[in-house]
Amino acid sequence: MPSRVEGDAGTIVCVNMDRTSTAHLSYEFQAVTDRGRVRANNEDSVAIAEDAALAVLADGMGGYNAGEVASGMATAFISSELGRWLVEASGEVSDHDVRRAMDVCVDNANRAIFNAANANPQYAGMGTTLVVAVLRGTQLLLGHVGDSRAYRWREGQLVQLTRDHSLLQEQIDAGLLSPEQAAMSLNKNLVTRAVGVEDIVLLEVHNHALAADDWILMCSDGLSDMLDDARIAEVLAGHEQVADAAQALVEAANEAGGRDNIAVILVAVRAASSAGRAWWPFRR
Repeated sequence: MPSRVEGDAGTIVCVNMDRTSTAHLSYEFQAVTDRGRVRANNEDSVAIAEDAALAVLADGMGGYNAGEVASGMATAFISSELGRWLVEASGEVSDHDVRRAMDVCVDNANRAIFNAANANPQYAGMGTTLVVAVLRGTQLLLGHVGDSRAYRWREGQLVQLTRDHSLLQEQIDAGLLSPEQAAMSLNKNLVTRAVGVEDIVLLEVHNHALAADDWILMCSDGLSDMLDDARIAEVLAGHEQVADAAQALVEAANEAGGRDNIAVILVAVRAASSAGRAWWPFRR
């Protein structure tokens, strides 16, 4: 069943789960979310549906608590609806079918958030970024909207798998800014695509090959704005367990200023024979 993880102000909430695949790989999930050191509330949300090998991360935006509402709606809806479909479909469907299901669930979540924003003045303009990961044997189906990211950590190398839907990324692509200049820009948080802002949203989905000992990192910009890729890689290299690494990333982001909420999901890909006991949600 889907397991939702949310961070209260000043707390770190974690969940660690194992799920064995029929393709001789198992997946260990670790999720951490934290308010950071500046924000009064936490608008980041994460959810894991372990039976479906599904992870969802969202970073909300909007006034008052609207961003928190948008991100919570996105993670709850997608983890529940897509998670149930994946479990019921089992291994009988193709990657194309899964991508279609991802599109449909994100579209439904988008419409629900958009309609709620239009029906309630206090939620006007709310929306959320999104990263959705479905692990199927040796394949990762990864979808995203906005500037929340996913990376792959393999044999000491960190590779960004998503490309930000942001004004800054468009300026980099157009040659108007160098990556070094972009790192100093004041426009880091201007996204060009978000869930719930318009009645239609396009989920960008790609397939990636998985191998034993890969780690998949999903994060909000509260992590990636505080830590560059080299620092993220340094933290990952210093830990052998995803539980320790995920918490260390959050702590490093806070030490760097913690100017935003921080959400991290780490997924360790292991040979199925190494799958251990299941760990259930706990609150720190």
